[in-house]
Amino acid sequence: MAFLGPLPQVLFSGIAAGAVYALLALAMVIIYRTTEVLNFAQGDMAMASTYVGLALLLAAGAPLFVAVLGALVFAAGLGAFAEFAFLRRAKEPTVLGLIIITLGIEMIVFGFASWKWGGEPRDFPLPLDPAGAVVLGGVIMSQLELLSIAIAAVVIAALFFFLRHSKAGLAMRATQQNRAVARLMGIRVRRVEMGAWALAAVIGAIAGLLVGPATTVEPYMMWDPMMKGFAAAVLGGMTSLPGAALGGAIIGIVENLFGYYVSTAFKSVVPFAAILLMLAIKPSGLLARHYVKKV
Repeated sequence: MAFLGPLPQVLFSGIAAGAVYALLALAMVIIYRTTEVLNFAQGDMAMASTYVGLALLLAAGAPLFVAVLGALVFAAGLGAFAEFAFLRRAKEPTVLGLIIITLGIEMIVFGFASWKWGGEPRDFPLPLDPAGAVVLGGVIMSQLELLSIAIAAVVIAALFFFLRHSKAGLAMRATQQNRAVARLMGIRVRRVEMGAWALAAVIGAIAGLLVGPATTVEPYMMWDPMMKGFAAAVLGGMTSLPGAALGGAIIGIVENLFGYYVSTAFKSVVPFAAILLMLAIKPSGLLARHYVKKV
């Protein structure tokens, strides 16, 4: 692959970054499919869960597996609490009102994390050998990048299986298609919505636990990944899980290409450009279906 120059390396790094964006996009799509709410608190909820995992790992001296499990349990509880305490209490909510509520949740979580853990960056140690990278065809693949891709692939596969073959997953799909009919068929819609928020928070926390070791753990750590995850969800389609995964890969690859061949300053422009182009060309996204309501 020498004749291709650095392109394979750039593409692989883009796919590794896109795996994290895909997880955040999936988390947003799960909530939107079930409740039609854009959860802009997703990133800061993941940040708080990452802090909990780090606290268990360092302060409590827990093993890595226990720390990660504790972070995911905290994330599920935080997601369920956010839906129960804030979204469910809204009277005659509008789409704009619900979005503002999620922004309020974001500020609450961000403020709590800043107060509890401070603003200084912290390292999230993982038992990975920095020199243990795999070299394949001239492409250097770090253990963390390979781990990110593998975890994202497992989560995506498990999520598809859950939604297609479990009762809870079928209930989520039914709630998305028609809340009134789902309620008449005995589905506890409120409980399903709470479960969707909890599930999305867990997936977001997995993304946060991958971002922390790659950068540092700090209150602002998820702002950039969250923006790109949202762009990936819009690009693929806010109601399409495969679209969210594809959008994450595309955003990761395109931003790396721009960063290497044009300028790193353009990496932050890519998500906004993707959103604008997709809304102008195909508002429903790459893989989502566009429905027109007839009156």
